[in-house]
Amino acid sequence: MKLLENSATPSALRVAIFLKELGVEVERQQVDTKGAENRTKTFLQKAPNGLIPVLELDDGTCICESLAICRYFDAITPNDKALFGDTPLEQARVEMWQRIVELQGLVPAFQAFRNLTGFFSDRETCVKSWGEESQKRVNAFLPVVDQQLSTHSWVAGEHFSIADITLWVLCRFLPRLELQVDDSLPNLQKWLSQMAKRPSVAGQQDR
Repeated sequence: MKLLENSATPSALRVAIFLKELGVEVERQQVDTKGAENRTKTFLQKAPNGLIPVLELDDGTCICESLAICRYFDAITPNDKALFGDTPLEQARVEMWQRIVELQGLVPAFQAFRNLTGFFSDRETCVKSWGEESQKRVNAFLPVVDQQLSTHSWVAGEHFSIADITLWVLCRFLPRLELQVDDSLPNLQKWLSQMAKRPSVAGQQDR
């Protein structure tokens, strides 16, 4: 199997960290997203959403969407990490916070970046006002996570999970939006320090 990715992107980073947590190595093939390689007919046959990363299995089966790829590897890799939660309640909490961080943080961050920078203006209409609104929404979301971390060691509770990986990816993306985790977010700052010590993240910080 192999991963079709652009290692500089947040989605690829999320999968990379997840695989390091599991101790899994997989072949990688870089895709030129800026050059629209992911919009070619050949690529779209593998990923109907036209996005990276894509996991291509040995039999030709393809899985797109980074979270789906993570779930696949979690299912086929014997491990005790419980990155999607262990007990039914923990699984529900991980799913809840994973969706909160992704839908209220990561997705608006992507929308802000694309609409403010015009990075893909050759293939989509960019609306500056929507980019500005999305940027505001990301900034308004950060205190929500800070409050959660004021009473929990990790985003979804007392155990590290996929929700923490998603939040880390979001935080690394903030400088591109001219946002930062400042002193008004002390719990998020403390969490970032914890995350930076994890071996799975340490090797990814300068990517």
